[in-house]
Amino acid sequence: MTIFSSLRRPRLRALVVPLAAALASHAQAGDPQAADFADLSIEELANIQVTSVSKKPEHLQDAPASVFVIGGDDIRQAGARSIPDALRLAPSLHVGQLSSYAYSISARGLNGSSNSAPNKLLVMIDGRSVYAPLFSGVFWDMQDVMLEDVERIEVISGPGGTMWGVNAVNGVINIITRSAQASQGSLAVLHGASDGGDVAFRQGGRRGDARWRVYGKVLTRTHGDTAAGTRVNDAWNQAQVGFRADWQRGGDVFSVNGNAYRGELEQPEPGAVVTGTALRLGDIDTHGANLAGRWERVLAGGGRLAVQAYIDHTRRDVPPAFSESLDIVDVQLQHALPAWGAHSLVWGLNYRHSWDDVANSEVIAFLPARDEQTWASLFAQDEIALRPDLRLTLGARIERNDYTGNELLPTARLAWRVHPRHALWTARSRSVRAPTRLDVDAYVPGRPPYLLRGGPRVRAEVANVFELGYRGQPLAGLSFSATLFHNEYDHLRTQEVDPTRTFITFGSLMEGAATGIEMWGSYQLSGAWRMSAGYTALHENLRLKAGSNDLAGPFNSGKNPEHTLQLRSNYSLDDKRELEVALRKVAALEHPAVPGYWALDARFGWRLRPHLEVSVVGRNLNGGHAEFRSIANRIELGRELGVKLVWQD
Repeated sequence: MTIFSSLRRPRLRALVVPLAAALASHAQAGDPQAADFADLSIEELANIQVTSVSKKPEHLQDAPASVFVIGGDDIRQAGARSIPDALRLAPSLHVGQLSSYAYSISARGLNGSSNSAPNKLLVMIDGRSVYAPLFSGVFWDMQDVMLEDVERIEVISGPGGTMWGVNAVNGVINIITRSAQASQGSLAVLHGASDGGDVAFRQGGRRGDARWRVYGKVLTRTHGDTAAGTRVNDAWNQAQVGFRADWQRGGDVFSVNGNAYRGELEQPEPGAVVTGTALRLGDIDTHGANLAGRWERVLAGGGRLAVQAYIDHTRRDVPPAFSESLDIVDVQLQHALPAWGAHSLVWGLNYRHSWDDVANSEVIAFLPARDEQTWASLFAQDEIALRPDLRLTLGARIERNDYTGNELLPTARLAWRVHPRHALWTARSRSVRAPTRLDVDAYVPGRPPYLLRGGPRVRAEVANVFELGYRGQPLAGLSFSATLFHNEYDHLRTQEVDPTRTFITFGSLMEGAATGIEMWGSYQLSGAWRMSAGYTALHENLRLKAGSNDLAGPFNSGKNPEHTLQLRSNYSLDDKRELEVALRKVAALEHPAVPGYWALDARFGWRLRPHLEVSVVGRNLNGGHAEFRSIANRIELGRELGVKLVWQD
């Protein structure tokens, strides 16, 4: 029985509906929560603070990296319903939807290799890494937050290994939620669309010196269809609750937050949409809970000490393939020393331990079924002011994993403030993706006696990255950022046929390069009208090394579009009504072959009362398109219309 079928029971419906109504009626007179980035001028946007580049607050204009910031109001104005929806706002990311709940999200290419999902993009929610140690990727259906409580999402294109560790190869996504103090009062959300609906609430308050909030949300997504109109069984139901509390005592700042969720997802049967068979796989069941705490102290002389720890439990049952129960404990320490002459030094430690228990099947097995892994690292980074307008950043991390031992992740970055409105930067970095259980421990039963055996000699995948960037305001009202990059890869994963030609094993016998440009800008045409645009171009070339027989490996470069384009227009008709129109262009994929497409989205928002906003959102208004997967199980994303109501005090 699904979550939403349970809500159809009269007793539960009688509880949920009055609850939503009570939250809405609780709203009282007063100003709604202030909008964030949408109300800032171009000059103010350049001076917003980001923390993901150097793990300390710095102005976006001064950050020596390719950074795109998605503000909470950007998410609202776009009508995003999920984290992957919100990430479409970042021009530097390629977001491909596979089903109602599955996405392929990557930056700067390497969108998976050897039939693996993208595994070189590190994703964090309030400092908690959400990548899956099973394959170094992200189960996006298990990552959710209340989008109304997101303060910003910092998207870094390029390597972030020095500050964040292995797997931050092609990018870092840092999702930062608002403090409890910034989310006080009541909020209720009701959303209905042609493909499902959402209901959510949040209540914030104060007890003594502490501010707190609690929230709950329930969502449903209906099944998809192919371009031919054949049903694809990929419906999704999920419920989630959580809390956050923040308080301060003297020079100490504390924060604690937790979340718990459960979801049910239908599995599309591979090939069923082509053969027309009624065969179905069992529904996927997911559930999990996490708890994180952070303590920060401002030290004498301007130094800062921070300690963060979290525990994370997840379980994923995928019949008939496998089920996994995973527990993670992570502890981080970071110390920023007071400025010493021209030097500003930060160093830190990170310890992470996992307990992984996989229930194997006749479809796939992980041997051993139960495994423990440890990741331990030490990093340091020094920012040196060579001149008032010239800064050199040198840093390195040493991280140890159970498969390849110690990995060195260095970086050197130079930032030059050519003019108060113009900055140039360049960087040279080395980053690594460490092997996972999928690389080493995976087995596919068959004759004789395995079709696929793990790769005990798999090496860490290495990226050496060169970057050159500009960020500035060429004209009044215009902000612009551009980055040229060149990535050189080595030891990429391959699928090798054993010399006996009886089974396949994983190897590390591919190398290659990726060269490209990413750029975006925003122009304030008037006080009420802002236009923005983004463009990326990418050329990948993968080649096998001597001894490899994986003929399909080099075709992995075809999983990425050679170029993307997006245009966005946000216009405030008055202080109560706004209209956003977005146009996206994504080039064709070669492997699997997916045609290129244009997508036209729009949202009209109207604040009917000080605390009530209604919005109408249309997606793919120009017609349907596919985004990923081979034609055998590819869904068609058709026109979609939705209405959303938001009450808040």
